Amino acid sequence: MATVSEFGNPSKELMSFAAYLHNPSKSGLRAREGVLNGRRVQYFKGKSALNALTKEEEGKPAKCESREEAIEWLQDLIDYQLIVRCDKDAQAASILRINPMQNFDEDTYFAWLYEGSQIMVILGGIGVVAVVLAGVMFPLWPSVLRNGTWYLSMLALGLLGLLFATAIVRLIIYIITVLACPQGLWIFPNLFEDVGFFESFVPAYAWEVSKERRNTAQVNGNNNNGSGNTEPEKTE
Repeated sequence: MATVSEFGNPSKELMSFAAYLHNPSKSGLRAREGVLNGRRVQYFKGKSALNALTKEEEGKPAKCESREEAIEWLQDLIDYQLIVRCDKDAQAASILRINPMQNFDEDTYFAWLYEGSQIMVILGGIGVVAVVLAGVMFPLWPSVLRNGTWYLSMLALGLLGLLFATAIVRLIIYIITVLACPQGLWIFPNLFEDVGFFESFVPAYAWEVSKERRNTAQVNGNNNNGSGNTEPEKTE
């Protein structure tokens, strides 16, 4: 297997190519997660990489004009140890083992050794250190900032407590209405649904629809669509 000392440092063009292929939103190459030498890595199949590099989408030209050119680029990634050829373990598919033959083959798997840009990692580390230092130096803050932080924390705790209280009250009301009548009444039925903030409180209440009525309404809707009659059925 080629080492970095034999090939030197990868060129900026090759690093740019690796960044492109590593980014699934740009290249369309979807990688899976596996374990290589006890470390979690992303890996892909050689054929998938070739297809991603030679595929044209929405009028955009392919990254490589031919499969031969794509193979040359991928071999360079192997030579500079940006990717490594590996095999799946026979007993555990997520366990990868390095293949001694480090040449490109579209029917084999390759794990990423290139980790992409480290800017966000560096910025995240700086942010964590800044937050810790700010917390340690809290007694040295100006009184205005300390008072403002205290009020904001009380406001956040109050909103959190109100949310828990609302959840408990709506559950109690639901249980009471279920015992008193066939249907349960939900206060803020969309409170924990995947909707926007304001939509979580609309409507203010709603009666729970039983499964029988839901299935009946669905059957009636299908029957109306099948007959071409869009006029609602009248009941006397």
